[in-house]
Amino acid sequence: MKRFSLLLSLLLASLCLGAQERVSVWPKGKMPDFQNHQIAAMTNESEAEGFKPDKHRIPYLEWFEKPSNPNGACMILISGGAYQNCCDVGLIDMWHKELTKLGIQCVNFVYRTPRPEGLPIYQTAWEDGQRAVRMVRREAARRGFDPEKIGVISMSAGSHLALLLATSSQTPAYAPIDKVDETPCHINWAIVNAPAYVTTDGEMGGTATREGYGPDVTLSSVFQFDEKTCPMSLHHGERDPYPPTASTLVYRQLRRMDIPAELHLYPDKGHGAFGFERGVEFMTQMGFLGPVEPGVDIQDRYAQDDDRSNYIKENIWPEGKMPNTQEAQGIPYIEWHFPKECKTKAIQIIYSGGSYTGNDPDGFEVAPIRRYLNEKGVTVVTLRYRTPRPKGLAKHTSAWQDVQRTVRIVRSKAAGYGLDPDRIGIMGSSAGGHLTLMGVTSSRHRSYWPVDELDRKVSCKVQWGVGIYPAYALTDGLEAPNTGGGNEDSAVLAPEFSFDLDTAPMFLIHGDADGWAAMNSVKVWEKLRAMGLSAELHTLALRPHCFMLKASPGTGSYTYLDQIYGFLETYIK
Repeated sequence: MKRFSLLLSLLLASLCLGAQERVSVWPKGKMPDFQNHQIAAMTNESEAEGFKPDKHRIPYLEWFEKPSNPNGACMILISGGAYQNCCDVGLIDMWHKELTKLGIQCVNFVYRTPRPEGLPIYQTAWEDGQRAVRMVRREAARRGFDPEKIGVISMSAGSHLALLLATSSQTPAYAPIDKVDETPCHINWAIVNAPAYVTTDGEMGGTATREGYGPDVTLSSVFQFDEKTCPMSLHHGERDPYPPTASTLVYRQLRRMDIPAELHLYPDKGHGAFGFERGVEFMTQMGFLGPVEPGVDIQDRYAQDDDRSNYIKENIWPEGKMPNTQEAQGIPYIEWHFPKECKTKAIQIIYSGGSYTGNDPDGFEVAPIRRYLNEKGVTVVTLRYRTPRPKGLAKHTSAWQDVQRTVRIVRSKAAGYGLDPDRIGIMGSSAGGHLTLMGVTSSRHRSYWPVDELDRKVSCKVQWGVGIYPAYALTDGLEAPNTGGGNEDSAVLAPEFSFDLDTAPMFLIHGDADGWAAMNSVKVWEKLRAMGLSAELHTLALRPHCFMLKASPGTGSYTYLDQIYGFLETYIK
């Protein structure tokens, strides 16, 4: 009876973990580069009392239960641990539970650690990884998933390994030992969290000695980026000592190869796995979880001003004092939109894009956002700036003058409306995104000579900016879509951005397939990080310019307003 109770307890414990079986990756006696000090175990096992290393030498796959709603996909879960151990027990548990709910078959892959002696730090793990992928692919028919719908999700050193699997499957990590090795070892997508050892200043296995900076700091040459390189979603904290430039450089290389990808960079975050929901949205957008739902028009989703209590319209320039007046441009104005229930003293200024040839404060780039923010209790000011482009001046000049004047007016009137004059942000899309960059980076740069006391006494500095697919930000796309995709080092930030001492934190979001390239946003993010400023960035796989106009439920294009608000919460509380 005692023996039966013990067996029952072990069975119940196994069921609670969700694991059904463990399968060794290598046949006995055939494991390449065997080293006596290496084991294959998660740290909750290896650190438990009574652990016996000799019984845990061979890496293994731990298959979890079949999902109740299978969608034909399988995910390999890869822990980090500096190639010294497999320590992400909690992450593996969370990933398994959440992905299984989505209909994905999950399998935990436990590779050899600690680091091998006399070999590259990743070598034995890479050997184990290629063999593991082959074994997973061979299980597809029996376990009911598609052999070409195999993804990985990973952390830290596990993400270094994931990048090897994602970019270098055509390079054999070991000599074949049996028929299993005739099976391809490529994967079909990767969700890569905080990859370590990716840049040349940290590829030997420590934190990056130069924080990933410098013209001579590049991607490690171990990543081949071969013809089987797969789509990826890259996630990284801005303050990670294994620097986020690792992810920006991988992203840039994927763009050069026209491989769909997403990049998610989180302000004030260190080493960790962030934005799991963004990874799910990536898989949804790519169709890995099933057919993508039809797009929904953003104006249909936010069609009414139900949460607006009051509305005021006013011109921004005193009569006869507007600088660089040109008749064709019309009269600029702002509109105050007050929420029914004001929940913050912060103010968000919003305007649209339009190639600096037109702009519409009631269009899809503005009205849905102001309605959304009014619902959240935020006061919104919309701006109709001067267009079309002024003759004889840079394309953005009159619009930039209007933005600086608008910030001054809003600051001067904020207290009278019970709002905070020192919590003002600006937001714009496309050309309006370029205009936002002007307002964020160059408020100390006078765009016009003062016309009254307001201009002389009130600052046009802002506290944050939101750039939505900003155009014209790089030198390979100053007047039109980026000719080189912004991917090369020769495409640098436009000269009009001062990046002065009042430059504000930013949120940037961009379609990966945008002709006004996502690298506009990425290179702005890189500059802000180099200045020590907080910035958040998201790119959206397969999505073009105006990604939100018609967006599919469950994708980042559909939830972009929630992502923006998550950033704003830091500044509007």
